[in-house]
Amino acid sequence: MDFELNEEQQMIRKMVRDFAENEIRPIAKEMDASEEFPWDVIRKMGSLGLMGLTIPEEYGGAGADTITYAIAVEEVSRVSGSVGITLAAHTSLGLYPIYRFGDEAQKSEYLPPLASGSGLAAFGLSEPEAGSDAGAIKTTAVLDGDDWVINGQKTFITSGSIADVVIVAAITDRAAGTRGVSNFIVEKGTSGFRPGRDEDKMGLRGSVTSQLFFEDCRVPKENLLGTLGEGFKQFLITLDGGRISIGAMAVGLGQGALEAATKYSKERVQFGQPIANFQAIQWIIADMATEIDAARSLIYRAAWLKDQGVRFTKEAAMAKLYASEAAERACYKAIQIHGGYGYSREYDVERIYRDNRLTAIGEGTSEIQRLVIARQVLGKY
Repeated sequence: MDFELNEEQQMIRKMVRDFAENEIRPIAKEMDASEEFPWDVIRKMGSLGLMGLTIPEEYGGAGADTITYAIAVEEVSRVSGSVGITLAAHTSLGLYPIYRFGDEAQKSEYLPPLASGSGLAAFGLSEPEAGSDAGAIKTTAVLDGDDWVINGQKTFITSGSIADVVIVAAITDRAAGTRGVSNFIVEKGTSGFRPGRDEDKMGLRGSVTSQLFFEDCRVPKENLLGTLGEGFKQFLITLDGGRISIGAMAVGLGQGALEAATKYSKERVQFGQPIANFQAIQWIIADMATEIDAARSLIYRAAWLKDQGVRFTKEAAMAKLYASEAAERACYKAIQIHGGYGYSREYDVERIYRDNRLTAIGEGTSEIQRLVIARQVLGKY
């Protein structure tokens, strides 16, 4: 086993870290306070190749592997969860289904502009009555001549109201159950497609999370993604990969909390000495560092398996579950080390704690991850 990052991966880590420190950190606090979406940052990330990192060069991407992508998500999330989740949702949920399941015409049309960062992609799956139970979606698509007519509602869609392209899951054959779900490519501005409100969220306030409405929304029949009736299978495969990116986001947030707590513990003087000298603080930091490093290893393992083309459902669920909960503990402990100051918005750990809370919910809750893992272990999938 080789635990050393290759030269390209090390280069990407340094490049993304430098960019995050110089371009994202200075605006992270204000972005959270104002809830203003960081378009300038996203466009700069596009010019660096980060918005199409895993897309092959022939479609305008950088052609990087999944480990490199996980590194990028971690480094961005380390300074801003809002930018981290925007990158993760765009890449894993928006671009990936088009690349994995789209035909050549769809790939050639949609991937180059989206991979360049000139536009954003989103994935419309969750509905008011279909969250963890993704098979309970009610949005429908009916073929009418040369068009599919979509009716329904989506909720909690990352970048939904600002995305140029949304992958929309809809029922095309209700009698077929989960085999009657299909996915469609819907472009911004399509008649009958409109965004609803953007959510007023606890954290990740610099990202956009939206309702989407489809009212006799007509899309050309060639906008069907992949094979009719395979939408359920497609979004399960997509979510497996998405869990790697959300896990990487959690690792980044946890790492940010660890670094902030370490720095503060060396500066904060109580009882005549820095609190870093006290064993109680040292043990807390040791636990934080150990768990974040273990989470990172789980993320890299799942990413490596994905790149090998083998099944990684269990490993992705394990990685996402452990990383999100390890980061939760790290963020909690970082606030504890800061004491009263940690509860103040003056320090970053308060924002990091709020941002990380989503990682145990999005891409499947921790409870769903445990079900996925158990079914794989017990052979019940």
